[in-house]
Amino acid sequence: MGATIRLCFGWGMATLTLLSMHNAVMQSRQDLSAPSLPHAWADLQAEAQTSDWLEPEANRLAFADPEFLLRRETRGIRFQLEMLKPDLAQTEAKIEHTVVVFGSARFMDMASAQTQLSAAQKVGQPLEIAKAQAAICNAQHYENARTFAQLVARSCSCLPNDEKLFICTGGGPGIMEAANRGAQEAGAPSVALNIALPHEQKPNPYVTPELSFKFHYFALRKMHFMMRAKALVAFPGGFGTLDELFEVMTLVQTRKSRPVPILLFGTEFWKRLINMDVLVEEGTISIEDLQLFRYVDTPEAAWQTICDFYQLNVPAA
Repeated sequence: MGATIRLCFGWGMATLTLLSMHNAVMQSRQDLSAPSLPHAWADLQAEAQTSDWLEPEANRLAFADPEFLLRRETRGIRFQLEMLKPDLAQTEAKIEHTVVVFGSARFMDMASAQTQLSAAQKVGQPLEIAKAQAAICNAQHYENARTFAQLVARSCSCLPNDEKLFICTGGGPGIMEAANRGAQEAGAPSVALNIALPHEQKPNPYVTPELSFKFHYFALRKMHFMMRAKALVAFPGGFGTLDELFEVMTLVQTRKSRPVPILLFGTEFWKRLINMDVLVEEGTISIEDLQLFRYVDTPEAAWQTICDFYQLNVPAA
């Protein structure tokens, strides 16, 4: 009799326990947005506590195994990841249209250039004075890029998100920094598409952190520059600037990309550097190809050209 009572009591307690667990589970599932299956991130965090990621290990989740993901055979997967990560983040941030700004990474702002000139004049070395004076001239390009970004950001602030234009740069110093800085000063986010280089390069301090992306593959970075680009503004720069400029020109010329405003900022620099008329004279391009780009010399002219191209009805900044 006593054993029977104990057995019934035990079954009753077990039943109550199961009911309690069932109720708890049912309550946790009232939220329809809650996932039914655990996220891969949870498994990744759990595994990180028990394994050394730098050591090859067969018994490791494939997506948590850097040694596996970095193999030559998985390069295609890495391509997909570099394509997808920045795209998803920008979509979530409602960034659909960008104005891409290129230019030298070596230019500094006017205040820094003036400080450098003062220091050189105190030392009195002609070579250093000449370099500092050149830096003053180039600093004007920095300030123009900064002002241009401010114009874009302020003019677009009243537009709905699906019509706004956002500044996008390579995320480095110089002209890139100037454009990101101008956007930040106007209270707007800006995008940075940085690249991993043999020498250390960090994003400039004016980039919006959640929109600062680093790439390993130049090709994927170039693709992202073009995916949302509604205009390209090329300030004086070096090989990198020329590379991006002619890449965009070629895409538009060959109709692999829709026409966008391609603006060469600083007429004197660009005409001294590249004589486009020679290409026409030699028959390597047609005279119509000269319509692919325009020269501009002020931030206002650059922004007005973009506004006219898209017939944007934005208030004056």
